[in-house]
Amino acid sequence: QVQLVESGGGSVQVGGSLRLSCAASGRDFGDNVWAWYRQVPGNQRDIIATITGRDATTYVDAVKGRFTISRDKSKNTLYLDMNALRPEDTAVYICRVQEYYGQGTQVTVSS
Repeated sequence: QVQLVESGGGSVQVGGSLRLSCAASGRDFGDNVWAWYRQVPGNQRDIIATITGRDATTYVDAVKGRFTISRDKSKNTLYLDMNALRPEDTAVYICRVQEYYGQGTQVTVSS
């Protein structure tokens, strides 16, 4: 059974940093495209960053230059390093690979 489990969320002040992790089990996703999404209650889930099997990355403008997506193939784990956090980054952050989504981890940024 495939599972994606996010961790690392929490509450930080404006300008702070967090590192999110997404650990996959049940299948080796080594060369797949991974993605991070975020969702605010009442809104749709928005993709914010992707990483390919060759470690090519993409970001939406709202996080470009502040967030970094990476992964450790040996650990089957995806990461999101978030810096210079803003109140508008407050959301549930969700990882995805193929058709699988994690449950999400809450990030709250306060001023």
